[in-house]
Amino acid sequence: MPQASQSRRFSVHARHVEAHHARVLEERSFEAAAVAYVEDLHAIGGEHEISVIVRELDSGHEHCFRIDLESGDTAACG
Repeated sequence: MPQASQSRRFSVHARHVEAHHARVLEERSFEAAAVAYVEDLHAIGGEHEISVIVRELDSGHEHCFRIDLESGDTAACG
């Protein structure tokens, strides 16, 4: 089975909060972990966008994503 189809463990937290508030999720990619985190959030105080930090637990690699809460569009933080 190709590695891309296997679940990996990620630590995900909103960029504006401390890392100790992160959730551990099992997903197939950094992007999938970012979206899963946002889908589980409750109302975010009227914000239309959120930035999240996603860190793969095994490798320590980290990515930041900006997610539009209305459209679901996801892009790398810039």
